[in-house]
Amino acid sequence: MRQREILLEYKVNPLWHFLEQTYGFEQAFRMFKPYEGANIQPNLVDQNTMVVSMPLILSNTNYVGTHFGGSLYSMCDPFFMFLLMKNLGKDYMVWDKGAKIDFVKPGEGTVTATFHIPNSEFEDIKEFLKKEKKTIRTYETEVVGEDGKTVAKITKDLYIRRLV
Repeated sequence: MRQREILLEYKVNPLWHFLEQTYGFEQAFRMFKPYEGANIQPNLVDQNTMVVSMPLILSNTNYVGTHFGGSLYSMCDPFFMFLLMKNLGKDYMVWDKGAKIDFVKPGEGTVTATFHIPNSEFEDIKEFLKKEKKTIRTYETEVVGEDGKTVAKITKDLYIRRLV
C-alpha cells in the first residue's frame, strides 16, 4: 500500500464513533476500561476545553497511598489530540508524537487537569498547513490537587498533517 493510501484511511475507530454517537463523548470515555478502573472523569466544557478529574481510590493508588503515576499520565494522555481532531476536522491527521510528565508532588484526594486550545491556534495551524504539509505543536497542562497546587506538569507534542 502506498503512503498516500495509508493517510487516506486515517479515521476514528468505528467502535469509538459508535460509543460517542450512542452515549456521548464523556460517557464513551468513562466506559473505556483504563479510565473506568482509575475513575478518570472527563468533562467537555466547550468545543475548546476539557476538564478531567480523578479522585484517589484504591484502583489508582500507588504503594505509598498517593496517585499512581501511570494514572496521572493516563488522565492527560488523549485530550489535546481530541480537541485538535474535533476542531480541525477530517482534512487533518493528528497523532501523539511525544510526551513528558514531571511529577512535582504526591497527588492526594481529587486531582484535576484542564485542556484548552483557543480558536486562534486552530486558525494558525490551518494557515500554516496551507504552505506546509505537516507541523508539530507542543501543548502543556498541569495536574492540580484539591489545594490548587501542582501535582504534575504534562507536555505533549502533537504531529498534525494536512490530508488534502
